[in-house]
Amino acid sequence: MFKKLLIGTLLMALILSACGGQAPTEPAAPTETQAPTEKQTSTDEIPVTGPTEAIESPTVTPEVTATPSIPRPENEPGCTNSASYVADITIPDNTNIGAGETFIKTWRVSNTGTCIWAWDYSLTYYSEERMGAPQAVPLDITYPGQTLDISVELVAPNSPGSYRANFVIENPEGLIMGINEDSRLWLIINVTNTAAPTPTNTPTTGAAPASTSTSANGPDSGSAACSFATDRSKLTETINALNAYRSQNSLPAYTVNSLLARAAQAHANDMACNNLFVHTGSNGSTPESRVAATGYVASSISENVYGSYPPLTGQGVVNWWKTDTTDPRHNLNLLSATFTEIGVGYAFFDNFGYYVLVFAAP
Repeated sequence: MFKKLLIGTLLMALILSACGGQAPTEPAAPTETQAPTEKQTSTDEIPVTGPTEAIESPTVTPEVTATPSIPRPENEPGCTNSASYVADITIPDNTNIGAGETFIKTWRVSNTGTCIWAWDYSLTYYSEERMGAPQAVPLDITYPGQTLDISVELVAPNSPGSYRANFVIENPEGLIMGINEDSRLWLIINVTNTAAPTPTNTPTTGAAPASTSTSANGPDSGSAACSFATDRSKLTETINALNAYRSQNSLPAYTVNSLLARAAQAHANDMACNNLFVHTGSNGSTPESRVAATGYVASSISENVYGSYPPLTGQGVVNWWKTDTTDPRHNLNLLSATFTEIGVGYAFFDNFGYYVLVFAAP
């Protein structure tokens, strides 16, 4: 009898323990505070049931694609912009390039200012031979003290000769940054042969000393085929003389804008090739249309032009404009309080020098 009671007691204990072993497993599943936490914080827990994977998948995918870009670092108010040329990484000066050949020029520069550069800063074409350059190349994020390699894809001219292109770095307001004692990054190449003739069979007049105008299309070209020379020193003389004149009259200096310089140079080239001394281009263009063609959006525009044999210096042409009694608007433009930016163009052809000075306000 005792044995029967003992056996019965043991059987009852086993039954109770078997029922008790399943009870914790069922309440564990509905603990909703744990399951979502594990799914969100661990991407390694893939061996779960299908419905759980369907919930996890949409949350993981957006996390990979939601932050593809880096926020632009903020600049301190009043930070300064300056740069220093470090090296030519590709195409050092006087490199030989085949006519019509595509190549990539890369400069290394150092951020010597206190502002952080980013994509709102740009390398911008400025003057002389364009070589198919885009108007602007955005910069990568570069902190003060860091160096940056800036590259631009170019195409060599089709005629033999020595060619130069000038570029500048512009800040978000379109102001040109100082680079060492200058403001330009340049390249000089030697084109060593002649490009294969095109089906149009257009006659050529040979290579120009600095740049050639061959087409009426686009803001960078004159309207007749001719060879003309540009002179960077005359552009600099004109800008310095003009801003010195404004300083004498207690006016702020004009800022040189590369787009306005492009429009001015286009009309100077056209004047040289067509012996013009007026504001209307040979193709009917106007100061407004030439500026608009560069992409510059202006609230107001004006223009001074001049041509003479022999050519005047930059100081000489400013003196002529400010003392011109026939058209007082020349001097009014020089001393305007409306305009804030300028572009200067100069072209020399057939012993004549042609100046164009474009004034604008954004």
